[in-house]
Amino acid sequence: MKRNLLVVIGLGLLISSCFSQKDYVTEYDYNYQGTFKNYKTFAFVRPDVEDTLLVTPIMTSTIGARLGSQGFREFTNNPDMLVSYKIFLDSIRYRGYVQPELDYWLQRTGYTYRDENGDLKKEQEKDETYNQVKYSQNNGMLVIYVIDNKGGNTIWQGYTAAAFDPGSPDFQADLTRAAYRVMNEFKIVNKTQD
Repeated sequence: MKRNLLVVIGLGLLISSCFSQKDYVTEYDYNYQGTFKNYKTFAFVRPDVEDTLLVTPIMTSTIGARLGSQGFREFTNNPDMLVSYKIFLDSIRYRGYVQPELDYWLQRTGYTYRDENGDLKKEQEKDETYNQVKYSQNNGMLVIYVIDNKGGNTIWQGYTAAAFDPGSPDFQADLTRAAYRVMNEFKIVNKTQD
C-alpha cells in the first residue's frame, strides 16, 4: 500500500514539474509581397556595436546551418536575403500577426507578375490581411528578421519568448536552442541548386 502511495506521489510530482516548466511558443509573420520562390542566397547584417557576449558566432552558425540545409547559399555580394536578429533580455511588448500558415499560403498563392516598370508584383488574395496580436507576457525574446535585399523590407520574422541570462553557463546553449526553434518555422526550401 505504501509503495503504491509513493508511486502515485512520485508520478504527481513528475507531472506537476512538467507543467511548471515554461514551454515557449515560437511564432512567425511574413510579408505577402515576399517573392519567396526567388530567394537563393543570404548574408548576415553585421552588428554595429561590439559583441561582448559572443552572440554573433552563435547566431550566424545556427541560422547559417539551417538556411544551408534548406538549399540557400551564403553570399556576401548582393544576396537575395539579409538576415538580422535582436535579443531582448528584459520583458518586452511585441506585435505579431495572425496569418495563414506560410507553406499553405505559398502553395495556394504566390503568383507573381511584372508591372509596367518591370518590378515583380503579386496579386493579393482576399484573406491577405495583417490582423495584429500583441505579446507582452515574456521575460525576454529572440527575434530573427529575414529582409528582401532588393526591396529593403522584412519578408519574414520569427520570434520566441525566452529568458536569456548572459551570466549563466547555459547562455550559449539557450541562445542556440531558441534560434533553432525560430528557424524551424522558416520552412522555405530553395529547390534550385546552382
